[in-house]
Amino acid sequence: MADVQQYIFFDFEMLCSNRGMPYEDMEAIRLGAVKYDIKTEEITYFDRYIRPTNLQPLSSFCKKLTGIYDQDLVGADGFKTVFEDFLTWIGGIKRSRFFSWSPSDISRLKLDAERHGLSARTVKKIDQRYVDFQAIFTKRVTKENVSVERGLDFYGLQFQGQQHNPMHDAYNTLRIYLSFENEPIISDYIMLKQFIFNEDDYLSTNIETLNNELRKKLNEDIFSFMVELREIYKMKDATTITRKARRLVAKYENILINRSGMFAQDLIDDIRMLMEFYHELCLSYKEHVTYASKIMILPESIVQPINVLSLKRGC
Repeated sequence: MADVQQYIFFDFEMLCSNRGMPYEDMEAIRLGAVKYDIKTEEITYFDRYIRPTNLQPLSSFCKKLTGIYDQDLVGADGFKTVFEDFLTWIGGIKRSRFFSWSPSDISRLKLDAERHGLSARTVKKIDQRYVDFQAIFTKRVTKENVSVERGLDFYGLQFQGQQHNPMHDAYNTLRIYLSFENEPIISDYIMLKQFIFNEDDYLSTNIETLNNELRKKLNEDIFSFMVELREIYKMKDATTITRKARRLVAKYENILINRSGMFAQDLIDDIRMLMEFYHELCLSYKEHVTYASKIMILPESIVQPINVLSLKRGC
C-alpha cells in the first residue's frame, strides 16, 4: 500500500424505526466525513443527504433520532452519485486510511454499494484501509464500548456541533483519535483506571509510586489466581480457569504496549511471562477439547512461567 497521507473519518445516518427493521433495509440517508491531512493538519469536510430507494415517509422516531426530514431527501442525490462525489473529495483511496466509530458504517457502505451496483473493487480498497476506531479505543483505553460524547469526556473535551449530524460525529471522532495518539500519558492513565484500578481512584503522577501501585495490584491478582491453579482439571473447571486467565491477561496486556513509556521494565517482563503462560494454557485447552478429554492435565512446562512469576512476587 502507498504511504498514508490523510485520514478519512466518516459516519452514516440511516433509515430507522422504533419497531425495528432489517439492517439490510436501513439505507444510508446522510453521509458525513472529515479529511485530516497528516502533514499540514488541515481538516476539510463532506456532508451530503442521500435519497434512499425506499421513499416512504420517515417515521417520527427516525426524524427525532437523526434530525433528518422528508424534505431534506426529496431533492437529494442517490447513493451512487453521493458516493462518486465522496471519492472525488477524498482525492485518492490509496493514500488514505479510513476510520469510523463502530463497524456499522463500513457495513453500511458495503451493503449500499452492492445495492446500487457500485464497483466492488473500489469498496474492497476502502475496506482494506479501514479501522474500527471504537474497537481500538475500547481495547486500549476504555474496556467497554462508549459513545463519542463519553470518549471526548475522558480527555476533558466537549462535543462540538450537532449530535447525530454525521459530519460532526466524524469530526468529534477525529478529535478523540488525535487525543489518543498525541496524549499517550493521559491515555494510559485513563486505561489504568478503566482496566486495573477504580475510575475514582487517585493515581500518583510520580512514575515510581505508580509502578509500585501496579506491582501491588499484580501481586494480589497473581496470588488470587494461584490459589485456584492446579495441575489436573475436569474439563468444566478447565474452561473456568482458562476464562479467568484470559480476564487476567486482558487486565494487564495494555501495559506491554507502553505507549507513554512510563511503565517499568520489570512489570513489562512479568506481564509478558503471564501472557506466555496464558498462550500455552489455551493451546493445551484446545488440544484437550479436540480429543474430547474428560480431564485436562497441565504439564510442568505450561505452569512453569506462572510459577516463576508467583515465586518472584512472593505469592
